[in-house]
Amino acid sequence: MEPQLGHPRRWQVLGVLVFSLLAVVLDNTILNVALKTIADPVEGLGATQSQMEWAINSYTLVFAGLLFTFGVIGDRTGRRRMLMIGMALFGLASLASAYSQDPGQLIVARAFMGIGGAAIMPATLAIISNVFPPQERGKAIGVWAGGVGLAVAIGPITGGLLIEHFWWGSVFLVNLPIVLIAMVLIALVVPESRDPRPSRLDPIGVLLSVVGLVVLTYGIIRGGELATVASAEVLVPTLLGVAVLALFVWYERRIDHPAFDVTYFRDARFATAVGLVGIVFFAMMGAMFFLVFYLQIVLGHTPLQAGALMIPFAAAQLIFAPLSQRMVRRFGGKPTATLSMLVVAGVLASYALMDQNTPLVVIEIIFFVQGAAMANIMPPATTAIMEALPREKAGVGSAMSNTVRQVAGALGVALLGSVLSATYRDEIAPALAGLPERLREVAGESLTATMGTAQSLGARGAALVDPAKAAFLDGMHVTALVSAAIALIGALVALRWLPSGDGGATASPAPSAPSAVPDSAIGEGDLGRKPAVV
Repeated sequence: MEPQLGHPRRWQVLGVLVFSLLAVVLDNTILNVALKTIADPVEGLGATQSQMEWAINSYTLVFAGLLFTFGVIGDRTGRRRMLMIGMALFGLASLASAYSQDPGQLIVARAFMGIGGAAIMPATLAIISNVFPPQERGKAIGVWAGGVGLAVAIGPITGGLLIEHFWWGSVFLVNLPIVLIAMVLIALVVPESRDPRPSRLDPIGVLLSVVGLVVLTYGIIRGGELATVASAEVLVPTLLGVAVLALFVWYERRIDHPAFDVTYFRDARFATAVGLVGIVFFAMMGAMFFLVFYLQIVLGHTPLQAGALMIPFAAAQLIFAPLSQRMVRRFGGKPTATLSMLVVAGVLASYALMDQNTPLVVIEIIFFVQGAAMANIMPPATTAIMEALPREKAGVGSAMSNTVRQVAGALGVALLGSVLSATYRDEIAPALAGLPERLREVAGESLTATMGTAQSLGARGAALVDPAKAAFLDGMHVTALVSAAIALIGALVALRWLPSGDGGATASPAPSAPSAVPDSAIGEGDLGRKPAVV
């Protein structure tokens, strides 16, 4: 293969890789729509709110922790081989998730799905970089990211259709035909490639990062379950998680082949841009968690209707992401990102005004505005990241920012989900006072648990429905304001430290998809270390 001409079947290879990512991308957006059904004790698994948070975070934390490592392993052993292994593991874990008999099994199966996803993501970008010549690489990565963004957009409506006509496990089972077809196409079309000078592995760093994040997340979620931060069950794991992560940072600074090079954060521009990405996804993921239950339980929409209601958010990103770089060039990165973060903060604050009587048209407008604002945050942040690092390190920098994005999203679900849980427990307690102690404890776990208890009590339980919805709305309002405050901090960070110029601009990332890496930023030594995040 001539380096300047690329692989003769490179566009077919690109099509196969985009199709291979479909299952990974769809799974995350589909799951959000299915959460309410999975929480139902009759139709689903009867998962508590904390268990649902873990069903999301077990995937995300494992995925984020292994992205770099699997990129390096793919460089060593073969990227097509790693892609095949990842697809097979993702398919088997999807099957296990679909037929989970309890929430614990689902959480474990989702973690294995995270391992498969972490093997798939970096391999796809590395193969694209290998088969396309430099002059076509940026366009190819843009097509790849656009395909991912489209999958994100159709995910909610797909999830709604599946839940409407099948049982909850279908949202995972739908991955199997995609995986099987993709594996056949990969074997027939995708060439094998390796990095002749791969980086060394960092198993200790990976272990420390995953353990620290999991233990910290456990402490945060446990605080929501107990509605207190003063308990030893909350403080011990939280402090232990922080200590392990501090040890991780110390260790990564002292080795010459770190899985996550923390020394890059000495550059204020890089640290600010990555922090901005983390803040916006921390706030957004936490807010999206409560919106599922607001739409389906408080407003009474079916999963299909709830999925359809999320379309304006994705559509706005599809529309405005390609135009965002014009905004950056015209107004500069700092003003664009700052104003967009202020809009996101305002949108999140507006959720505190929503109730059972909020018109759908208002909700749809708010979703659209939020999507448009987020589409104008990522480009200036990505530009700052790329400008802050040497060209040959841009791929690694992109991978680091995407890892932070995943971790921040997981912590957003954990922390803001805990705020929602704690507030709900306090607000619903008076309405449950007349129930037996054991029933009162079960019913007070979440809105879904209260509604399930009300249904089981028949006419007597009807009196719990309105207080439960009111308690959830109170918890949602508090959580929305916390999310808005975090987004406001992001706006202040952007205003203070983000560079003002457009930097010549990187390619605009696709909506809710991994940031596209400019072709000039991709070197042979970086091919396996440009994972992206869904």
